[in-house]
Amino acid sequence: MLHIPVMGRVIAIANQKGGVGKTTTSVNLPSALALLGAKVLVIDIDSQGNATSGLGVDKHGLEATLYDVFTGVFSLSSVIVGTEQEGVWVAPANNDLVGVDIELSEKAGRETILRRELEKLKNQFDYIFIDCPPSLNLLTINALVAADRLLVPLQCEYYALEGISALMQTVKLARQNLNANLGLEGVLLTMYDSRTNLARQVGSEARAFFGHSVFDTVIPRNVRLSESPSFGKPIFLYDEESAGAKAYLALAEEMKARELERHSSEEGAVEEEEKLVANTKF
Repeated sequence: MLHIPVMGRVIAIANQKGGVGKTTTSVNLPSALALLGAKVLVIDIDSQGNATSGLGVDKHGLEATLYDVFTGVFSLSSVIVGTEQEGVWVAPANNDLVGVDIELSEKAGRETILRRELEKLKNQFDYIFIDCPPSLNLLTINALVAADRLLVPLQCEYYALEGISALMQTVKLARQNLNANLGLEGVLLTMYDSRTNLARQVGSEARAFFGHSVFDTVIPRNVRLSESPSFGKPIFLYDEESAGAKAYLALAEEMKARELERHSSEEGAVEEEEKLVANTKF
């Protein structure tokens, strides 16, 4: 197994378009990395709390959530809970998060709350994933400010690139004003059905535009992936032999291999990412 120093890498999983496989990835990619030996934290900053419940945590029976972190009642470390899978922890969320934008609208430093909290504990984990809401709000901005890198799920459907257009504009602003070091982890094709011309077309257009930033691994449409959240389990605890499980394990392995590649040519990779973000236009 490839081993490289990745201690405390913070990766935001975001797309301002909903229904793209964002939370599915936020649950199953960390699970796959844990199977490869990593210690992983998932931070759920979506008020729907789907990553929380998808990892088997009852979002309605929590004493403290990320709402309490953003409002200053608890530290991030104090709300983290374990999950059924060894090596995976979650900072949970529920509907209380809806009020954060309004409650913190005049609070100084509100965009950096999550980054400040992560700095206290990030080196306790190999990877930290942030599951973002499908909108541009204070929570999404906190994720982009706190993250080292951004992973963008792209569903193979009509208008797929439109959501990324808004997201990449947001990334530009975040880099210019709040987090100059934010890099692009990659673009992940989701809900892929190789039998359809549309899926192949979206994949081709994405690779033409984003180039090597698009992962070789694609996540297929898979019934078992769709079923597993209702059981509160990552796909590896629900059906490890499914096509969805095999795809997310392949993605984890590819991500680790790409990290090794970046370490061997770090300067060139940074320049390529900066050029990509700077020139993104639709």
